[in-house]
Amino acid sequence: EWTGVPLSVLFREVGVQPEARWFLAEGGDAAVMTRSIPLEKAFDDALIAYAQNGEALRPENGYPARLFLPGWEGNANVKWLRRLEVGDAPYMTREETSRYTDPLKGGRARQFSFVVDARSIITAPCYPGRIEPGWNEVRGIAWSGRGRIARVELSFDEGERWVDADLQEPVLDKAHVRFRLPWEWDGREVTILSRATDETGYVQPTLQALLDARGEGTSYHLNPITGWRIRRNGEVVYRVETEE
Repeated sequence: EWTGVPLSVLFREVGVQPEARWFLAEGGDAAVMTRSIPLEKAFDDALIAYAQNGEALRPENGYPARLFLPGWEGNANVKWLRRLEVGDAPYMTREETSRYTDPLKGGRARQFSFVVDARSIITAPCYPGRIEPGWNEVRGIAWSGRGRIARVELSFDEGERWVDADLQEPVLDKAHVRFRLPWEWDGREVTILSRATDETGYVQPTLQALLDARGEGTSYHLNPITGWRIRRNGEVVYRVETEE
């Protein structure tokens, strides 16, 4: 839960000029983290946040103030905010050009990836835990920067079949939602996978599908289906699902 001042209020107070299209957010950390953000996001739902979960921001979370952009990737939510600058074009700062630009097939590049793609992760059972045969509850969280999560499915046979998990209300826009499903484990080695679908119809993809679409050079902005392998002794280890 975030508390702050809408960035739109600040920009209206200072009088942003009509030709403005982007703004620069600069952090006070040692790396001087800077990001170019489209101005339309500022006038949508961006906040200058000073509190989280009912208390002042903690130092590691950006005290005394940080940029908060609902539904957008965390790297754009600049912490320890110290400066905002408005302009008519992106600023092409160091990290957003050298590290957050993904090479694609055909000599092209993917830049300015802002919106968080739908994703889900299983939080129980998980490493380094251990489970016993019998009834267990599979739990996790899902989220999407495009809106509400519409569905979370689980698979216990390497993605051949999927069953719907229960979503915990309230299911809010651009917010985490918890999911759960009772499951009876028979003691055989098995993989548990989860995938999310948001209200736009976007379905969380496999890692192979992402690489096929974007190329092998992609290293950021990945949201593949992942899961856990349950060994015969009940030990839980990490497992990435692919289409291979």
